[in-house]
Order: sequence, then structure tokens, then C-alpha cells
Amino acid sequence: MTHFPISDSSRRMGRPPLNVKPILVRLPEGVPERIDALVGKNKRAEFIREAVLRELTKRESPKKGSSSSDKEDGKAE
Repeated sequence: MTHFPISDSSRRMGRPPLNVKPILVRLPEGVPERIDALVGKNKRAEFIREAVLRELTKRESPKKGSSSSDKEDGKAE
């Protein structure tokens, strides 16, 4: 039997990869509804991704006048 390719293109169709890893996160009761009320149910994952990335950036950036040991002890000068 003769093989007829469906497409000459080797490119894949559809949504491009998001380069994300799915994880399970447990949120306190009522938090998902609060997020949905702000951004809509279809934007919940995007909101959580942005919030996590923003918090990581905030915590990873060094603050002036404090050392990492002060942060760990909960002490501020």
C-alpha cells in the first residue's frame, strides 16, 4: 500500500508548550473563590503563577541593611 503523508510540514499544530510543571497546591477554604472573584475562574492558574513568581523575586532579592541570618531569626536592625 502507498503511504501518503497528511502534511509536508514536520511542525506540530496546536498550543505551544507552556514550559510549566503541574503541581498540587492546597489552599485554605474560600481562597479559590476569592481569586475567581478577582480575576475569573479561567485566569486562576495564571494569577497563582504570577503571585508565586512575584513572591519568589521579592524574597530572593537582597534587602539593604539586613543579612540572611536576620531574616532567619526574624530579627531586623
